[in-house]
Amino acid sequence: MGNNEPGYSKHVFVCGHERPDNSARGCCFEKGSLELLKLLKSKSKQIGLENVRVQKSGCLDYCEHGPTCVVYPQGVWFKLDDSSIESIANYLKDGIIPDDCLLDITT
Repeated sequence: MGNNEPGYSKHVFVCGHERPDNSARGCCFEKGSLELLKLLKSKSKQIGLENVRVQKSGCLDYCEHGPTCVVYPQGVWFKLDDSSIESIANYLKDGIIPDDCLLDITT
């Protein structure tokens, strides 16, 4: 039959795109995005987020800023690194956007 309601309150897509070696833009994969995905997923589970999904995506088209992720349905974009994992996980829990992790997609 299918679901009548969304399965998650937030859905995090982490760029896992891999470009050829020496690509001018680089890629999130070579910058450790999949390791960061694992950290964010683990942290989310650790703090009890059962209604949040964290998964790999294809190219999010911001690899030069990468690794990056986007959270839906809010449409909030973040830069990922080791120091941002806890802040982003807390955002997934409490909804308070950590400004220091935001990705400026206007430039």
